[in-house]
Amino acid sequence: MRNVIAAEWRKAWTGSAWWLLPLCGVFLSVLASSGYAAQAEEQLAARQTDLVAVTDEMVRSWFMLLLFSALFGAVLVTREFGSGAIHRSVLLGGTRDRLFAAKLIVGTAMGVLYAALAAGLAAAGPYVFLPGIGEAPEWSGDTTLTLLGVFTVTVLGAPWGVLLGWVLRHQVAAVGTLLVLTLLVDESLLRLVPDAGRFTMTIAMSSVYRDGKSELLSVPVALLVIGGWLALAGFVGRRLFTRRDLN
Repeated sequence: MRNVIAAEWRKAWTGSAWWLLPLCGVFLSVLASSGYAAQAEEQLAARQTDLVAVTDEMVRSWFMLLLFSALFGAVLVTREFGSGAIHRSVLLGGTRDRLFAAKLIVGTAMGVLYAALAAGLAAAGPYVFLPGIGEAPEWSGDTTLTLLGVFTVTVLGAPWGVLLGWVLRHQVAAVGTLLVLTLLVDESLLRLVPDAGRFTMTIAMSSVYRDGKSELLSVPVALLVIGGWLALAGFVGRRLFTRRDLN
């Protein structure tokens, strides 16, 4: 099993996905953080907010890395189906279950790296942008919990992407599904049917990074919901991978 994991780890660093996806996530998060800083200058002057809330919001803006962590996980699986390399990977892995587990382990490990990047930059962000408007961050206990939430959801995004990759197999379908669910469907469902929408994967994750919406689940319940979605995707993905033809 160790050799299978090592082989998948090397594959994770091939191509451009490993650096291009986090670069996109960092770019969007920097835009969001700088935008919050510019907006905060006016709000602070009008006493519509305070530095604690602004600091929290700037840290929270780095949750966007979770989407790119999930996209990387999906690409890690689906690119092998697209190229036909999945046949060789199964042969070298020995069994489909070993390959399934190895990709899940490697994808999650890459998610930890994405999360470390997100957390490090999220912690630095307020100290970079707020001095530009003549203010200093005010770090609170809630800010620390928000930072831990950003780290957690970015890690969990990776196995979510890997498992959806096993379910869908096609790279465009997997990437499109992640984008539509994350950016459109889950948020829309929360607005239209809050009692159901808060149990979607994206909205449960927003509970963990403390998005602040009144409809959200508590963090412990949200983590259970996320675990349930991962378990369901894992069950379906493994069943399809071990029982269907690889073509």
